[in-house]
Amino acid sequence: MAGAFGFKGCQKIRGPQIRSLLDAKDFFLFDCDGVIWNGEKAICGAAKVVSALIRRGKNVVFVTNNCTRPRDNYLHKFYRLGFTDVTLEQIFSSSYCSALYLRDVVKVRGQVFVVGCDGLRRELQQAGVAFVEEADDPEATIYDCVLAPGVKAVLVGHDNKLTFLKLAKASCYLKDPECLFLTTDNDPWHPLSGGRILPGSGSLTAALEVASGRKATVIGKPSRFMFECISTQFSGVDPAQCLMVGDRLETDMLFGSNCGLDTMLTLTGVSQIEEAQEYRNSELTANHSLVPDYVVDTIADFLPAFEELNEQSN
Repeated sequence: MAGAFGFKGCQKIRGPQIRSLLDAKDFFLFDCDGVIWNGEKAICGAAKVVSALIRRGKNVVFVTNNCTRPRDNYLHKFYRLGFTDVTLEQIFSSSYCSALYLRDVVKVRGQVFVVGCDGLRRELQQAGVAFVEEADDPEATIYDCVLAPGVKAVLVGHDNKLTFLKLAKASCYLKDPECLFLTTDNDPWHPLSGGRILPGSGSLTAALEVASGRKATVIGKPSRFMFECISTQFSGVDPAQCLMVGDRLETDMLFGSNCGLDTMLTLTGVSQIEEAQEYRNSELTANHSLVPDYVVDTIADFLPAFEELNEQSN
């Protein structure tokens, strides 16, 4: 269905146009932060939208670059915030996909050195991927610390306990050209309350790229691999029948574009329509991949379309 609607191209849609999309699409991919919830507060109406899609037989999956928690913790959060129809199989995080990539794609034979949180290690453990577990002495330095043998991959994610020693160790492992260099995602930062920001996985990856002179393979959005994960676990996934709904142009919209999906920007998170319009009007062709096909204020804008569909079926 890609390209079939005359109202595509960074256009705000509602009512009949949203209803047409609901009829046309079989798979709905949602980012979480800024789309489904903000922090510990669900976006108003989001739970009703998810439930209505599932009741109508649509396939709903959640694709998030947040690698700080394992999928079962995500499932608990969905339930806690009122999304009681969600199952574990619908959740695709960058940490889960990183574990699958290491186990099933590159079939890593050796240990993985992790720069990241416990949630990332939990996903590796559940996938049966070995990783370095030693704890460093607080007084240790790169001059006298022990480097683990058999490290065949360095995996970088968000790490709120990052130390200079971790970066130095990772740099040493990456001197081996046979050691894989992966990152869960390349998000540069995340918004916090009060206008503050939190450096993202991309900022840590950038430090290691400079130190090692190498480029990391990105597993999460906007890489195609997350969509390949979905395709292997859900039969009959047709990109033309998918809609990617997100709040960040540089990750969610680019991910959809890279995978051949129609894209929708919701204005409850990071990016706003003015930024999308600037990319649309840019002379740089590459920027056009960041432009959403459709824009809504919030995914709750789906709800009137459901009501109309229910009336038609009665």
